[in-house]
Amino acid sequence: MTESASDMPEEKEAANMTSICGKQHCKEMRKDKLPPYLRDRERILYPRNTRTLPKVPVVGGQPIEEETCMALRALVFGSCAIPPKIEWTRTGLTLRPYGQSLAFGLRTPKNTTRGLVSAVQAIMLKHFLFKCDRQDLHAGFEALLKPSYDRQIEVLTSAISEIIWRCAGGFSASTCTNVVSNTVPKAVVALPQDTPYLQHSVQYFQDGLTETLHLFEFNSLEDLEIFIKRYLYLFHDEGGPGAKLLLYSAVLSRGFSKVRNDLEDPKASILGGSPEEGPISIVIFILTGRASPHLHNGVLHVGDENTYAVPQWGILTRSEVGFLIHEGDNVSKQPGSRLKTPSLPIWVTLCLGHHGVIFNTNRELLRNYHAERRFEVQYFTCGGSHATLTVDTRASGTSGVSNAATMEVADIAATPLEKLIRSKWQDAFIQWNGTPVM
Repeated sequence: MTESASDMPEEKEAANMTSICGKQHCKEMRKDKLPPYLRDRERILYPRNTRTLPKVPVVGGQPIEEETCMALRALVFGSCAIPPKIEWTRTGLTLRPYGQSLAFGLRTPKNTTRGLVSAVQAIMLKHFLFKCDRQDLHAGFEALLKPSYDRQIEVLTSAISEIIWRCAGGFSASTCTNVVSNTVPKAVVALPQDTPYLQHSVQYFQDGLTETLHLFEFNSLEDLEIFIKRYLYLFHDEGGPGAKLLLYSAVLSRGFSKVRNDLEDPKASILGGSPEEGPISIVIFILTGRASPHLHNGVLHVGDENTYAVPQWGILTRSEVGFLIHEGDNVSKQPGSRLKTPSLPIWVTLCLGHHGVIFNTNRELLRNYHAERRFEVQYFTCGGSHATLTVDTRASGTSGVSNAATMEVADIAATPLEKLIRSKWQDAFIQWNGTPVM
């Protein structure tokens, strides 16, 4: 009896082990029958170098009023009685995995938000490359373009805050027209909550976001940055309304009457009849704080001897970030020098209807003639395309008549991107370095 009693636990343990092994074998067999994308689901869908922003509930703020809600929808989308463009509610300012190649970039689908997101990308590059600590500069520009997670969050927060603050008149040199005002800027941030404050009707079509907004006001850039960082997930999350919230905040900070004056048409809307990747006025709005549809320097008075001259307000001061355009044979859309020659070597680009960013890592590029003789530029789009090109301007202006035919043939064979670069550096020789990622 003693021996049989002592053997009982061993028999139970053996039976348990057999059962466990059998279950593991069944799991392995089921896993072998799964397709590869399901077997490696964890590795593909949850990369180790991504982190989730804390989702803090939105508290406080002033609920949006009915009049403000309808005016906001009408000014941005053209009407509040029809559903707005759905991509503006499903596009966030989403960062790429940190510490890797292209970690400086945003990721967004190809739709009417691309122009706005590309302008945000250009401002982020300004912070990554030229608004960093001295110790970061010693690490080299390659390291600056592979930022850590904390650096990504810091730069995205600074870029969003800067855009809203500029639209509020916080950087008066770029937003005031011809009057210097001592008024304190009032930045407005629009964030959603759960309660709709305007019901669905014939006059108003609910979009699930605009009618739920709470408005927060700030008179300090520092306070604005702290607030944006706290609720950054609402701007950042992929598939979220980040692009729409930023545009709404920019419009509310600028003020309805000023935006209408910028558009020069009381019945116009920012996105009314916009092209595939958004209108030019949105890029200008993000870069300068004014939603002007014009690219020329200063003010032009358009009219003839039979009509009154109408002022068209263009770019009032030299921009930190520039704008380059190549739209085929249409040369009427060429920007003025305040956009072509910004204070920093970063340009938003519009090439045959597609937005991107061109940049150089040398701050002195546009200040030193010798630096502009031969240099590299990087081209990036929020769709993930990336290329590095060498621009050589040493032959321009010195070529003889014998080279004129060669240059003409080269220009015909040039890609649209090369022609866009030559809109800034005329007759430059352009060489592609390595294989571009498209």
